[in-house]
Order: sequence, then structure tokens, then C-alpha cells
Amino acid sequence: MHYELKKGYVILNNLRFHARHGVMPQERATGGEFIVNLRAEYPLAKAAESDDVADTLNYAELFEIINKEMQKPSCLLENVAGRIGESIFKAMPEVRSIDVTVAKKNPPMWGDIESAAVELHLINDKTF
Repeated sequence: MHYELKKGYVILNNLRFHARHGVMPQERATGGEFIVNLRAEYPLAKAAESDDVADTLNYAELFEIINKEMQKPSCLLENVAGRIGESIFKAMPEVRSIDVTVAKKNPPMWGDIESAAVELHLINDKTF
């Protein structure tokens, strides 16, 4: 290679889910629309050279982890985002960091708002 790859990311954009997250009983009963965005730092230098899927982070597997966590009801989006990160780190220990955003479409507020969201930046510090 004629370059040095310092960092690489696998990104999943605008994953849509129907889920039952929220503090209010109505939110937990009927559910609502949620959007998840994820950016996972992963050592991609080998994949950039080899063109072999075995050398990269499988985004279909990432999606399955996110889907599983989105189906577990939570009061807070912070809890959902944290669980997504923790599950990815456990399943894929080579992931170095994760930026995950979980947004609730049309949250129950007295105003015109498209979504409310939380974003977490998580580091896979194996010294914990």
C-alpha cells in the first residue's frame, strides 16, 4: 500500500425500528419509530488491501445486534444506546470505539419536533 491507514470506520446510517422505548406508559404500550446511526472504529487496513470480507467488520452482524437491543423496552434512550455499545464490544472485541445515536421520532412533547435523540461515544477500553 502507498498510504498508512490510521483509523477506519464501518458506518450504518438511519436504521429504522418500531420499538417500545419511553417513560410514559402509552409509549411502552404502542411503541413508536426510532432511528439509529452507528459508527464503529475497526482496524480496516487488512481489508483495504485484501478485498476479503473476512478482514472487515460485518455490518449485517452489527445490524442484528442493534435490532436485538432495540426490541428490549427501555425508559431511556441512553440505556438503549449504552446496551447497543456494550453488546457490540462483547461480540466484536476488535471494535475500538463506537458512536451511536438513538433518535425517537415524534416524541410526545407539546411542540412540533421531528425527533429527540441521544448520542454516546464509547471507547472499548479493555482495562476495565
